[in-house]
Amino acid sequence: MLLRKINKQLTKVTTCNIRNAIPRHQQQYYYHPFVTFKHCNNNNNNNNNNKCKIKNEYQTTFPIQFTTRDFSSTASSSPPKLMEGMKVVELASVLAGPTVCQFLAELGASVVKVENTTTRGDVTRTWKLANDKPDSTVTAYFSCCNLGKKSLAINLKDPRGLEIIHKMVEDADVVVASYKPGDAEKLKVDYKTLSTINPKLIYAQITGYGLDDDRAGYDAVIQAESGFQFMNGEPDPSPPTKMPVALMDLLAAHQIKEALLVNLWRRERNGNQYGSFVNVSLLASGVSALANQATGYLVAGANPNRIGSDHPSICPYGTIFKCKDGGLITLAVGSDKQYQNLCKVLGQPELGVDERFNTNPNRVKNREECKSIMKELIEQFDRPYLLNELRINAVPAGGVNEISDVFEQPQAEELVVRNDHGNALGVKQVAFNTVTYEESNNNINYMNEDEQQLLLPPPQYGQHTTSVLMEDCQYTKEKIEELINDGVVEQLS
Repeated sequence: MLLRKINKQLTKVTTCNIRNAIPRHQQQYYYHPFVTFKHCNNNNNNNNNNKCKIKNEYQTTFPIQFTTRDFSSTASSSPPKLMEGMKVVELASVLAGPTVCQFLAELGASVVKVENTTTRGDVTRTWKLANDKPDSTVTAYFSCCNLGKKSLAINLKDPRGLEIIHKMVEDADVVVASYKPGDAEKLKVDYKTLSTINPKLIYAQITGYGLDDDRAGYDAVIQAESGFQFMNGEPDPSPPTKMPVALMDLLAAHQIKEALLVNLWRRERNGNQYGSFVNVSLLASGVSALANQATGYLVAGANPNRIGSDHPSICPYGTIFKCKDGGLITLAVGSDKQYQNLCKVLGQPELGVDERFNTNPNRVKNREECKSIMKELIEQFDRPYLLNELRINAVPAGGVNEISDVFEQPQAEELVVRNDHGNALGVKQVAFNTVTYEESNNNINYMNEDEQQLLLPPPQYGQHTTSVLMEDCQYTKEKIEELINDGVVEQLS
């Protein structure tokens, strides 16, 4: 993602019909401080039938003309990506570690994913949906966290395979591993071993329960053990419910990202003299994210129970309501003023001053009665109308979307990485935008999201073995051929 100088760019006004006239892969996203919009790559600029529709956080969908900036003239003079020049060796699998490494790849790092020849690579290559291609090693699950990487298939138990890893680490900045305690030491790819080869190395290890517990960590198990599963679901007698995503892995990934960035910064401050070892466990990541549920118990002595979609301290907050047309909405009413505005929208302003509901503590105390009244009122409105009225009156509310509906939102589509044919490859891990200001010439630089197109697609198993060995280890073709024939490495044929 390169920084582009916007204030001197050529501008043009374009009108187009995004959804109906222009294929999705020909649509480009641009950023403005106050509105996100699409510019359609339509060669016929005189086609007045192309109407453009955009959404922003203040308005519903509506026709509009807008100005777009042509960044092409400054592409060659743009600064490098934030992590360009960083070398990352991924000794991790499944979700937490690979998520971290895709994040670094999106920021410009060179990432080599080391895969085990014994297991034929990352286990998620075998986690197939019914719709996945049966003959491909790239599954939908694997695609969620492996963009931008090269795959090196190697047998670490062979001394020649271990030698390859040691060579790669010589000039690496970061290693991310997900071995359970003791396994990295057995394979001689632990921090102590690798730091003797490269003292500047920052090594991040993900475990299930910490370095003193050799149990393997599984997200579903740790969701249960960290309390998340018990709290999630409808009240008794309904059973606890697992989250629909591997939340513990994702929380651990965020901890690793933060730890890596902090330790990279510390290494810079120390003159690039010393690396460091970082350990993050799935359990600690989960417990640290219990937030108010943890302090509710520790500070107030309230042991949380399942209450469905409701919030233990606020009402109505998180509750799902059905509208007249069958559409579902959720409310996030966090203040008394918002509640009063909600009652006005629903045509019952007197409920805003009713002593049973006029303060949040009273609404929590009379939760079931409050929800029952809201249910009867909300089911008299169609969802689009009601959501618009709530937005106008500053009442936090949203539609309950299926995943297919989620990616109809421009803010979500902006995170989708597509190939030249418009096919989705995955979703970006970097969900932030960076704006810088150059005081010397009063220029504002926006990070250009088109750089996502430069990411490598999720690799096939062993797709880059030969190129990595030639470029990173300076091996000859003859030596690589010998290693392939001896089963030390595997190259996608």
